Amino acid sequence: MSTAPTAPRASLLTLAYLAFISLGLPDGLIGVGWPSISSDFHVPTAAVGLVLTSATVGYLTSSVAAGFALTRLGVGGLLAVSTALAALALGGFVASPALALMIGCALLLGLGSGAIDSGLNAYAAGAFGPRHMNWMHAFFGLGVALGPLIMTGVLKLGLSWRWGYGTVAVAQLVLASAFVLTLRAWGRRRVGGAAAPGEATPIAVRGRDTLALPAVWFGVLAFAVYTAIEVAAGLWAYLLLTTGRGMGATAAGICVSGYWASLFVGRVVQGVVAERLGTGRVLVGSLAGMAAGAVLVAVPGPAYLAVAGLAIIGFAAAPVFPLLTLTTAERVGPAHADRTIGLQIAGAGLGGALIPAGIGLLLGGDVERLGPALTVLSLLLLALYAASARRRSSAASPVAA
Repeated sequence: MSTAPTAPRASLLTLAYLAFISLGLPDGLIGVGWPSISSDFHVPTAAVGLVLTSATVGYLTSSVAAGFALTRLGVGGLLAVSTALAALALGGFVASPALALMIGCALLLGLGSGAIDSGLNAYAAGAFGPRHMNWMHAFFGLGVALGPLIMTGVLKLGLSWRWGYGTVAVAQLVLASAFVLTLRAWGRRRVGGAAAPGEATPIAVRGRDTLALPAVWFGVLAFAVYTAIEVAAGLWAYLLLTTGRGMGATAAGICVSGYWASLFVGRVVQGVVAERLGTGRVLVGSLAGMAAGAVLVAVPGPAYLAVAGLAIIGFAAAPVFPLLTLTTAERVGPAHADRTIGLQIAGAGLGGALIPAGIGLLLGGDVERLGPALTVLSLLLLALYAASARRRSSAASPVAA
């Protein structure tokens, strides 16, 4: 089914793109900055896990809460508060005298980031079409790519790593101000499948009514599995290509970068394709393409087979997250969409953290197990999507509050 909402305002669309860039920036900063941070705080390299875990806890918590809070705060208010919280957290990184305070600030950063992610996805599911939904997620990748460049530039100038976080904190503060100035504009647009002008207003539902829908949990699991595939393929591809297929380190690094590039290009290209062919067709084709790419990675043989499989996985996977978000209301009903999107974002964060780590343990015995693992996950994702799609009719009649 194709989604064709009215054209979004250019100012709000620009802010959404900038917000998704801002979501990706901190992820890129810490990788380059951590050696300097650990040296300043006199902590081991492994201590980065404490920072990342704290941020993940905050992200998961606010992702779930944001879906339930949208109806009370409004999307503009939620985005303004969350972006300001992220700016405060990044400012805390700048001022942290020790790792303990940085860990606390990471929790605040996760709380702000999770709410921004859920709030914008819920808004975009009702206000944007497939093209802009895909492009918005492509801009997240751009943010992840810019983060290392910012921190690298700061360190090359001989400045402290704190300047890198300070630069991004200022950008977040400017963005928060922009959200405050556009509060009314955000309020005039529908959120997460809520009724647009001229459409019937969805019946109010209780939170427990949303949680009782099987389609909600099929969707949450689908997001967890999808994110696990995306992260695991990028995380363990280098090990497979070098240790398993005998590729040189430089060439393998370039191929892994090519995998992430295929995700970016796929979102740009397939956003347009989805508007022409319909989201349903593109989703089914993409899920099948992911499975085909995983099979190619699993086939024993030269390194180029695995590289081709990874490129297919990346390009095919590109529109899945945006389009699954966009069609949430079709699977669970408009009245449940905002809460479900928050749960799905949380599921994605949890799946992206736990399942790739589990695959890492599996690869300890044989790196060639990556392909079969990706194949099993891809087939599971297809089954979850089919199961959630079959639940549409039962989700169409929400229980009144």
